[in-house]
Amino acid sequence: MRAEAAPSILGVRHHGPGSAKAVRAELERLRPDVVLIEGPPEADPLVALAGDPGMEPPVALLAHAQGRAAFWPFAVFSPEWQAIAYAREAGVEVRFCDLPAAHSLALPEEEPAGEETARLDPIGELARAAGYDDPERWWDDVVEHRGEGGTLRAVGEAMAALREGHEPSGTEALREAAMRRALRNALKDGFGSVAVVCGAWHVPALTGLPPAARDERLLRGIPKVKVDMTWVPWTHGRLAARSGYGAGVASPGWYDHLFSAPDRPVERWLAGAAAVLREEGLPVSSAHVIESVRLAQSLAGLRGRPLPGLSEVMEAARAVLCEGDDLPVELIQRRMVVGERLGGVPGSTPMVPLQRHLREEQRRLRLKPEALAREHDLDLRKPLDLGRSRLLHRLDMIGVPWGTTRQARGKGTFRESWTLEWRPEFDVALIEAAPWGVTVDDAAAARAGELAAREDASLADLTSIVERCLLADLTAALPGILQAIKDKAALDGQVSHLMAALPALVRAQRYGDVRGSGGLAAITDSLLARICAGLAPALVGLDDDSARQMTALIDGVHSAVGLLGSDLWQSTLANLARRTGLPGIIEGRIVRILFDADATVDDVSVRMARAMSSGNPPERAAAWMEGFLSGGGLLLVHDPRLLAIVDGWLTGLPPEAFVDVLPLLRRTFGAFAPPERRMIGDRVRSDAPAPAREASDADDELAAGAVLTVLQILGRT
Repeated sequence: MRAEAAPSILGVRHHGPGSAKAVRAELERLRPDVVLIEGPPEADPLVALAGDPGMEPPVALLAHAQGRAAFWPFAVFSPEWQAIAYAREAGVEVRFCDLPAAHSLALPEEEPAGEETARLDPIGELARAAGYDDPERWWDDVVEHRGEGGTLRAVGEAMAALREGHEPSGTEALREAAMRRALRNALKDGFGSVAVVCGAWHVPALTGLPPAARDERLLRGIPKVKVDMTWVPWTHGRLAARSGYGAGVASPGWYDHLFSAPDRPVERWLAGAAAVLREEGLPVSSAHVIESVRLAQSLAGLRGRPLPGLSEVMEAARAVLCEGDDLPVELIQRRMVVGERLGGVPGSTPMVPLQRHLREEQRRLRLKPEALAREHDLDLRKPLDLGRSRLLHRLDMIGVPWGTTRQARGKGTFRESWTLEWRPEFDVALIEAAPWGVTVDDAAAARAGELAAREDASLADLTSIVERCLLADLTAALPGILQAIKDKAALDGQVSHLMAALPALVRAQRYGDVRGSGGLAAITDSLLARICAGLAPALVGLDDDSARQMTALIDGVHSAVGLLGSDLWQSTLANLARRTGLPGIIEGRIVRILFDADATVDDVSVRMARAMSSGNPPERAAAWMEGFLSGGGLLLVHDPRLLAIVDGWLTGLPPEAFVDVLPLLRRTFGAFAPPERRMIGDRVRSDAPAPAREASDADDELAAGAVLTVLQILGRT
């Protein structure tokens, strides 16, 4: 053991490639006996996993307890990760030295920091002192583009000057007290040479340790909870998230390149950008790359920078490679500047059983988690695609929306289209869902039963759960939920509630057979019969808002019944159409539904003319028109009689009545697609009578020559 030396405090900027290189170089020079790293001490047992071949940064330490969680992310270019890598290769111990997660997760979520820290931007202050107006540019020039150990010492001295007179408080004071405690413990344990890797702001707080009594008093009695720690995959895009030590980076792909490029980073970057553009079919030659490199270097020289930074490189790419076009620039930004990447953790990482089962299912179904959104079109007639669909629906049930559905390409109930995008917080959701079961299907079934058992679950909620269960093939959960639906429906006498519940139940009945699930015909038929029996009384005495809501429910039931082929609903609407006193929007909608089904009780133009007659208030006529025309305006384009009735009614309104109904008319016609509105306008103009010509004195003598020519053409004398 070497003689004890003063600890080496290496102040860094989290996720900085220059800082990472500088830390690695300084550790190789110092050869410490132990390395302390800013982070939660509960993660000490997990450090060994960093050397596992299955560990692929970006990754994050996850601490979770009592519904709260915090992340400490690492990329390959993070100084902390390089410190871990050095210690692992050198065979020296690594310890984390921040405030334990057991305390940080027990403190209020927004513990106020000291007032000076809230106002002070350390890097901004140093940049202004150096004559820079951009703090990021200053830091890149001084640290990131150099990667020398000496810059770490210089930054530490600068931070000490900035912190003169600053007294930390709140969480900041607790964290720095915990860091000093960890440093003292390392010295007490006999380590002769100690290196500390921490944020540059904390360097002065760890230099020249004060007596321990004050720190111990500060840390005594602070709240504490039991926490669990693990590694989870992270993404480049999430490196900007303010969690754990709260550092962010807007260009992780660029920083990864700066750290990984052995030499000529600008040339390699622009050559990579050219390759990305060529993959998209854009003509980019080696001459483009050479000229863009020259432009980037010239811009850096004009701006007094030691090397071209991201701004110079992107300006050169925009001007030369992309020829000023913004779309290729956005492609480079997405693929290279951000460079979205999802890390991975080894199978030996501590996981709850639910996480481990999901990993097995992902391998079985060949669904790889990826950070970039990827589209998947599934054919449910194929066992593999059916299994994928069921897994995605089950995950959605337990609050892990890995996939979002979108409009399927093609027709048929056997098709599904998904967009898959894995996010790191899904691991937290899986941990929170662990009490429901050890497998995804067990957890989803238990969660469905829990949702159905809630006292505030409406009938529509219950039928929606049934539909989700059928999509996820959770047949074990169905009996209890179906019984809950029967009980709730028997006690619920409001027709609107039954109408809201029916569509999901019909879809479940209609699409259940595709997935090998049982039917729901008895419950569906019972609900439909009760709706048809109680619909007429439910339409009495509705105000405008209630009538509009009821119209939407009628549309939903009509669409659902169309999947069943029942005649009961259509006969109910036909009977309603003969009644008087219905709200205008509902009457208009019912007439339109019957018209589309070729089941109107009389000519629709007669009914429209009656609704538009002067005997009806303009507001009711406008509401009738809104109900009749909702869903599209092509009917007016192809039926000149209806268009003439609407046009005549509109042009015949007195000015004050037109102003009153204008909001309704704008809502109705504004919902039409622009081509429909244009065609309606063209049809109105083409059918309008030609304006009468004003009488004028014709000069027969001047017209005689033209008249003679026309007569000769016609063969007349």
